[in-house]
Amino acid sequence: MSKRFTAGGVAIAAALALTVTGLVAPANAGPTSTRTFTVVAKDGVSASTAIAAIKAAGGTVVSRTDNVGMFRVVSNRTDFASRVAASGSLVGAAQRKAVGYAPRADLDKVERENLATAAKTKGGIELAKGPSGLDPLDDKLWGLSMIHADRARAVEDGSSAVTVGILDTGVDASNPDLAGNFSWSLSKNFAPDMTDIDGACEVASCLDPVGTDDGGHGTHVAGTVGAAANGFGVSGVAPGVTLVELKGGQDSGYFFLDPVVNALVHAGDKGLDVVNMSFYVDPWLYNCANNPTDSPEARAEQRAIITAMKRALNYAHDHGVTLVGALGNNHEDLGKPRVDTSSPDYGPAPYHRPIDNDTCLDLPVEGPHVIGVSSVGPSGRKADYSNYGTEQISVAAPGGWFRDGYGTDAYRTDANMILSSYPKRVLQEEGSVDENGNIVPEAQTFVFKQCTATGVCGYYTYLQGTSMASPHAAGVASLIVSRFGSATQGGFGLAPDAVESHLYATADEHACPQPRMQTYQREDRSGQFNAYCEGGEEFNGFYGYGIVDAYAAVTTPM
Repeated sequence: MSKRFTAGGVAIAAALALTVTGLVAPANAGPTSTRTFTVVAKDGVSASTAIAAIKAAGGTVVSRTDNVGMFRVVSNRTDFASRVAASGSLVGAAQRKAVGYAPRADLDKVERENLATAAKTKGGIELAKGPSGLDPLDDKLWGLSMIHADRARAVEDGSSAVTVGILDTGVDASNPDLAGNFSWSLSKNFAPDMTDIDGACEVASCLDPVGTDDGGHGTHVAGTVGAAANGFGVSGVAPGVTLVELKGGQDSGYFFLDPVVNALVHAGDKGLDVVNMSFYVDPWLYNCANNPTDSPEARAEQRAIITAMKRALNYAHDHGVTLVGALGNNHEDLGKPRVDTSSPDYGPAPYHRPIDNDTCLDLPVEGPHVIGVSSVGPSGRKADYSNYGTEQISVAAPGGWFRDGYGTDAYRTDANMILSSYPKRVLQEEGSVDENGNIVPEAQTFVFKQCTATGVCGYYTYLQGTSMASPHAAGVASLIVSRFGSATQGGFGLAPDAVESHLYATADEHACPQPRMQTYQREDRSGQFNAYCEGGEEFNGFYGYGIVDAYAAVTTPM
């Protein structure tokens, strides 16, 4: 999410979810150039009735996902969306523009520029350290130690029968840490390149081959979930599970509604056990059913997004998929949302939108059956950027916090973030790796390279965000399935509700800090970052049921 988080140099993230943009002309507008829309049928409407209504509105169906009543449609009418909104059979039409954006980290360039001048005095706070004696770079993975994944490995390291979908920008399966755990047969690309936002297509079909990632975000997520424990590079929370690429995001990081929905349906149809979703909504920070400040067409568009996403999430859950999502990086209590001043952040100019908590949703994390994950730094404190709130949070997990460790030598250092796998090509585009595959001197503190005896190399970098916290929780969920799952008619698995309950029951409870109002002024954050922690030790707005605990999860009977 270049708009909301980066790797070793990206902007502070906002909220993680989905989004779509649609520009609609007045109802009396005539024909113009052909555009593509995602249209959603109302509940109980048959596919044939929906298609007839789409045709009557001036559209032509080019593909359909009957399981969730969603249709991809082309139309040359500028008033197509308003005609759909007026239909008695259709919820609305979302023009096929950006639905989401997966940032690469929550560290902006100013952070790195401040490294040389940041005050560093010893003492004051104890930070988590990475485990030793595992893979070569694991001593930098403080997150593994915090959730006791290193101890859990002796009991359960993850079964290859357990499949974890990485719904993201892709997965670079050439990395030796990911290659052995990658499923070529189950993986699929749902998001063809679009030259206006992704640049020139790498292949003639514009559909990137499975096993590639020109965005980088998905590869980082995949490594945290399940990088192999192979004496090379890093190891993941569940190094024995099978990783499945569900490419629902563009190379540029944007997500569209129909690729994301189709990826979730595919996950259900193929019997995946866990799906991680580290993305958020564009152009609407919140999708609202009936926001009075939005145009009628914009309201219909957002209702279509809400409807399609709820159906897709329910479908995946009902087919045995445990759903895990990032809570977002807008330093916001999702139960008490601020006025939205950033939406739409794609297309038309943004405007002020008061947000009604009862009717506005941050998707997918506020959708049904999604385990929402907040982010903590190595000190265990809620990261300043992390969203929170008792209404939406489920658990907390290590997501990195560059500014953690105030008063110590660790303050404002890369090691406070999360190290994981990353594509060489993206690092080269960012200028961290040269054309010969060597790390440039300026990047050697935050980019690492490991090569096998045969000369195959993998690359790794630091990122931070709730996008990095979510795969820690997804990894623990996959360990639970591995440990307690059983053979079913469709293969091997464990009911998502059982996985979720055990994840909560075994999380390490954390009480709210005292005082409950946490400020980040000493970390040079404005008062907007102040966060009030509601709830008790068993459940609260910063930690939910607690920080996920892999060892407790695999050693506590269900």
